Amino acid sequence: MSRDTRNLLIWMGVALLVGTLIGGGGLNWLLAPFSFLVKLLFWVLLALLVAAVIGWLARSGLVFGTKREDSPLDILKRRYASGEIGKEEFEEKKRDLV
Repeated sequence: MSRDTRNLLIWMGVALLVGTLIGGGGLNWLLAPFSFLVKLLFWVLLALLVAAVIGWLARSGLVFGTKREDSPLDILKRRYASGEIGKEEFEEKKRDLV
C-alpha cells in the first residue's frame, strides 16, 4: 500500500469518526449501529482523562490542598540515608517515634 493511499484511508477514517461523533455525515446510516458505541467510548475516554488530570493535580498539591507531607519517620529515614545522622541516633529517634 502506498503512502498516499494509507494517508487517504486514515483521513477517511478520521472523517467518519468525527461525523459519527457529531451525528452528521452522509454515511451515518451505515454507521448508525456503531454510533452509540463510538460516542460512549469517546465519553468514557474523556471522563478517564479528566479523572487522571484531577488525580495528578491532587497528588501534586495544586488543588484540594492535599499536598502529601512526609511523615517524621520518612524524614528520619532520609536523614539516615543521606549520612546526616548515624545508626545509633537513627535507632534512638526511631524508637522515640514508634
